[in-house]
Amino acid sequence: MTDVQAVVGEVFGAGASIPFSARLPGGASRETWALDVVAGLERHELVLRLDSPGAAMEAGGSLAAEAALMRAAFDAGVPVPRIVADGASYILMTRVSGETIPRKILRDDAYRAARPRLAAQCGQALAAVHRMPPSCLARDGQQDPLRQWRDVLDQLGEPHPVFELALRRLAADRPGSTRRTVVHGDFRNGNLIVGPEGIRAVLDWELAHLGDPLEDLGWLCVKAWRFGSPLPVGGFGEYEDLIGAYERAGGQPVDREALRWWETFGVLKWGIICVMQTMRHLRGGARSVELAAIGRRVCENEWDLLRMSRLSHTAG
Repeated sequence: MTDVQAVVGEVFGAGASIPFSARLPGGASRETWALDVVAGLERHELVLRLDSPGAAMEAGGSLAAEAALMRAAFDAGVPVPRIVADGASYILMTRVSGETIPRKILRDDAYRAARPRLAAQCGQALAAVHRMPPSCLARDGQQDPLRQWRDVLDQLGEPHPVFELALRRLAADRPGSTRRTVVHGDFRNGNLIVGPEGIRAVLDWELAHLGDPLEDLGWLCVKAWRFGSPLPVGGFGEYEDLIGAYERAGGQPVDREALRWWETFGVLKWGIICVMQTMRHLRGGARSVELAAIGRRVCENEWDLLRMSRLSHTAG
């Protein structure tokens, strides 16, 4: 608790107390704490994220950069926790109550009224993300995404003919858009805090970069994030709910074929990530039942890619 107390003392003064604290699960390179802080007559419900040594290198960016990004998101109208303070190795932000577990969001009665609204709310949130100023990014991320993931697959040294076929078809059918905006990079069911009324906050900004805005919309529609639901947008909505709200909120007109391309790319990307995670276990980098279990997801993504390819061929 020493680091937690030090941050609280720095931000709120030596007289502040911490009547409640709990370390939240997840994150090997960064600690996340839920805190209640009492300073004077006020009680603050907060979340504190702490870097461990070398965490900025491991996680892909510093917490200071993430704090700047979240401030820009807040100013653009994206629902995000408000940054209270940040330093070289921490972010202190408001704590947003709600649910993040997709299966609960998609099945529990508490979110019955929210579910029909979520796809449109995602469209509104993504329109806000895509109007954030590019200057808020610590890195531009303009690397060719197809080349990037082809290189990753080659480095894994594993034969995956379906992924190779998908890479070739995506290269052949690539949309011609040159639009570049801030892209969240991992906008999906599971990285949203949801309450009975709908989305309360967008989380996990570590992968934000400059790219095609349809990358975010396509990733949200990847089958893995439907968690067994037949509805294509996060398991809770239809394409037109997402697209209509996105365009009404100021997002650029959405080319449906280009969106389909980015959805296919997202399935491919997730499939390669599943291979990466499994190899970490099999090659001894991190012995983990969870990582090992992800291996069975590889064939699911291969099947999804074959099916999407067949449907596209039939439609053509």
